[in-house]
Amino acid sequence: MSAEQEFDVIVVGSGGGALLAANRCHDLGLKVLVIEKTELYGGTTATSGGVAWIPLNDQIEDDPERAYTYLKAAVGDTTSDVKVRAYLESAREMIRYAHEKTALRYRACPHYPDYYAEMPGAVIGGRSMETVTFDGALLGAELDRLRETHRGSTLNGVGMTASESNVLATKGKGWIWLTLKTMGRYYLDLPWRFKSKRDRRLCLGNALIGSLRYSLMQRDVPLWLRTPAQSLRFEDGRVSGVVAAREGRPLTLRARRAVILAAGGFERNQQMRDQYLPPPSKQEWAVTPLDANTGDTIRAAQAVGARLAGMDLSWGVPSVSAPAVAQKQQPIFVERGQGGFVAVNRQGRRYVNEALSYDRFQIAMLEEHARSGGAVPTWFVFDARFRKDCAFGPLLPGMVMPDKKLPPEWFGDFLFKADTLDALAAQIGVDAAGLADTVRRNNDYAKTGVDPEFGRGNNAHDVYWANKAFGPNPCLVAIAKAPYYALKVWPGDTGTKGGPDVNENAQVLDAAGSPIRGLYCIGNNAAAPLGRAYAGGGGTIGPGLVFGFRAANHIAATP
Repeated sequence: MSAEQEFDVIVVGSGGGALLAANRCHDLGLKVLVIEKTELYGGTTATSGGVAWIPLNDQIEDDPERAYTYLKAAVGDTTSDVKVRAYLESAREMIRYAHEKTALRYRACPHYPDYYAEMPGAVIGGRSMETVTFDGALLGAELDRLRETHRGSTLNGVGMTASESNVLATKGKGWIWLTLKTMGRYYLDLPWRFKSKRDRRLCLGNALIGSLRYSLMQRDVPLWLRTPAQSLRFEDGRVSGVVAAREGRPLTLRARRAVILAAGGFERNQQMRDQYLPPPSKQEWAVTPLDANTGDTIRAAQAVGARLAGMDLSWGVPSVSAPAVAQKQQPIFVERGQGGFVAVNRQGRRYVNEALSYDRFQIAMLEEHARSGGAVPTWFVFDARFRKDCAFGPLLPGMVMPDKKLPPEWFGDFLFKADTLDALAAQIGVDAAGLADTVRRNNDYAKTGVDPEFGRGNNAHDVYWANKAFGPNPCLVAIAKAPYYALKVWPGDTGTKGGPDVNENAQVLDAAGSPIRGLYCIGNNAAAPLGRAYAGGGGTIGPGLVFGFRAANHIAATP
């Protein structure tokens, strides 16, 4: 292997934004290399739902001013107007490019609401787009190197689309038939079943990454695994390449035009978490890959003069630590839309609308803990009916995973069970009187369908993941059937939002606010270009794809 190789563009990382940018750079006439430090490609994107929040897409009726009004309200003063408008201008163009030139396909989810339902310009569906399934067999041996989806986002390991997940989670029309069809398709997929247990019908983030990887393969764009970037080369006032390691040997990779950093955030670096994120903050609460996202490239950019921004922010999600599970930390994204449980602090009191979007729920956990000292962990309390019908992270519904089939080490660790609420409160160290009063209030609210405390179930987002068969408000269901259960929940995350500050073309900025020539940064590697906003399902992936697209365009247009 040569100790030095040269390309036009080097992309560091292999998530959605990275692979989209690599494809786009190639199509604009640039010689591209993608490097990934782990033995699997796809990053956090591959484990995700793969949804992208794309306003003004061609599959819905949307109004530019309405989209701008909503997004501007969502970001507040945490980013510039220039970046907001850049996103809205390029989102549709990026999707068109993907559909016309790559194997990636997206489909609008007509009933998936924006996350900030109370903000002006919000819509009840269509801006969140799900990936169309992709045949993993087309990847050949590369399928084995694709990082797998979170098991909790599958049907016992079998792939589901975002829309199919909603039907099954809410027991929507035809859910039994869909379950049978999904499992039947998997087991009857012969002769593939004799080759692999892995489902070749790629869905969610696996479909996004698989289709973009296939597109790179068609273009003969190399993707090197186990090739960590160690530092950036800075010569003559510009970034000119990457110093990396491959097969244990140092390697200098020269970039004639640019380096795009797309290697994720720093959530797996406890020292950086302690330095930047508000406490409490533990890397083991994150739900991202264990062997990635340690902030290496953020430090590398800082070493060549990049200013950092947004380092106190993360993409929050409540999570559960489950021993004896391959992916121990399990996110709780959508299950909170179901009625029949309450989220309580150490005082046994609710402090938030349980059906809030996952990022705002995690923020509420941290804010409540700062106020009362009793929300980390938070306890999800439910009864036997909920246990039978509903899932929570690693806990599948009792109808398919009864208590007797659960790993015994779960009980007394993150899952607790008792015949009475008082006994349950004693087990988990929660005030018994407070918990009893909270459950009584919940049951009263279930009768009226109105939550006067936090407005649970009063908008389209809240009820999207609820079983519509329950009462006037499906987010409010009585907790009354023994035995009772409690789930220990932590303020997890799907990554951090901070990193090198960037402009509207994803160029990294120095301390004076000027672009560092030859250096771009996208996805969770960068300071989130849309600031605090998690505008809807796919609010992380959408910006990664769009600003990766803009970065490629800018590189190709810059001499």
